[in-house]
Amino acid sequence: MSFLHIKRRGLLFILSSPSGAGKTTITRALLEQDNQLKISVSYTTRQPRPGEVDGQDYHFVSKDEFDQMVENNQLLEHAKVFGNYYGTPLMPVEKALANSQDIIFDIDWQGTQQLKQKLVNDLVTIFVLPPSQQELERRLRARQQDDDVIIRERMKKASDEISHYSEYDYIIVNHDLSRSIATAQAILEAERSKRRRITDLPNFVRTLMQEN
Repeated sequence: MSFLHIKRRGLLFILSSPSGAGKTTITRALLEQDNQLKISVSYTTRQPRPGEVDGQDYHFVSKDEFDQMVENNQLLEHAKVFGNYYGTPLMPVEKALANSQDIIFDIDWQGTQQLKQKLVNDLVTIFVLPPSQQELERRLRARQQDDDVIIRERMKKASDEISHYSEYDYIIVNHDLSRSIATAQAILEAERSKRRRITDLPNFVRTLMQEN
């Protein structure tokens, strides 16, 4: 048996932050450089933004369709954010974990809490903090996605979101994007090597001992 072929259970890699702190940018960078990682595509009731693709960025559904999924227990977690609903589909995640696939999530603290209730042993959680409130506002305005009213709402909500930092395993202060990406990747690699995730490790070790 080769170490490269030892079966392990996949993990759920969670990145949370207030809007503008950098979790989505870090998520995209990790996906580009790590072919063992796939993103969880959430369902949402909000309208697509320019350039977003249905089934790739989100599954865009009506409120009635979303409510039906909640009622049928088809979502691992769901939350209302700025008037829209977001949720993670259950079946694709369970299948991925069983097949040694790692899934990255770009979700808020509410979604993270719900995942902890169901798959706590599979979670690795990171909270991304901005270096300052001023820098957070600058980044929100630089995106040019929201008007002043929405930006003010996001800034007000940021303090509440940041207050949940202590519920996460790791903290990244995103003052330097390249360093933040490298830190997130290092955390991911370390978590993949945890003994409890390598399900076929006893057989591998037994083989090594027999060879001696």
